[in-house]
Amino acid sequence: MFKGSMAAIVTPFKNGKVDEKKLKELVEFQIKNKTSALVPCGTTGESATLSWAEHERVIELVIEAVEKRIPVIAGTGSNSTEEAVMLTRQAAKSGADATLHVAPYYNRPTQAGLYLHFKAVSECADIPVILYNIASRTGVNIEPETVLKLARDCKNIVGIKEASGSLEQMSRIKSLCPPDFALISGDDALTLPVLAIGGIGVISVVANIVPREVANMIEAFEKGDLKKAQGLHYKLLPLIKAMFIETNPIPVKTAMGLLKMCEPDLRLPMCEMSPENIEKLKKALKEYGLL
Repeated sequence: MFKGSMAAIVTPFKNGKVDEKKLKELVEFQIKNKTSALVPCGTTGESATLSWAEHERVIELVIEAVEKRIPVIAGTGSNSTEEAVMLTRQAAKSGADATLHVAPYYNRPTQAGLYLHFKAVSECADIPVILYNIASRTGVNIEPETVLKLARDCKNIVGIKEASGSLEQMSRIKSLCPPDFALISGDDALTLPVLAIGGIGVISVVANIVPREVANMIEAFEKGDLKKAQGLHYKLLPLIKAMFIETNPIPVKTAMGLLKMCEPDLRLPMCEMSPENIEKLKKALKEYGLL
């Protein structure tokens, strides 16, 4: 169910509110361009600055717009276990196909605390759970041994979005965990290398603007056409780099504004890109052929 190019979809805003019409349009754009699953309310969806009501509404809207054509993996993680449980139950009730759970941020729990947090989440609803490891944002790494313990003890913890940047750590997860435990790239620049070590796809930022190309790269690899996959990887790389010249999702939302895909509105503390970085972004978009 969870493989290929899975877009971490942005949350479009207009006049300070969620732009529901535009969100539905973005869902259609993704489905028409070979995206295999959608992830609302992740980091790219600015989940940290959504109210609980907005969080639930965005997930509901995406589920309604998708109409069961592709899976919806709802971001319901939190640094509060109680809040993560509440959001997960609501997402399950709304019809999400799975939930994505970032390691509790700021708290910096021990590995035992991480285990107990994710175990509580897995037990709160009968829905697949995907772990999300991104220590650069959370301040804590989910160690491979902890991932193994969760995979063994919690049958509905089915995979991990790995954004540690460490192929060695990802290889350890693949070697330790059951064969059907899904390793998903959490870093667009590492999608192809992650596929090579047994990953099944990516939860992608750049797919917000070039979904078909990300899907085509993964499809080429799966068909054994490594030369084509490598060509697409290297074509995408400068664009991917531009998506992270400032903190995600500032560049991708700015790019979507430049491409007239949605308003580039962000919520504080996310703010407008610096003029010099906007020029770098424009250059990358032009060189890719988007502007």
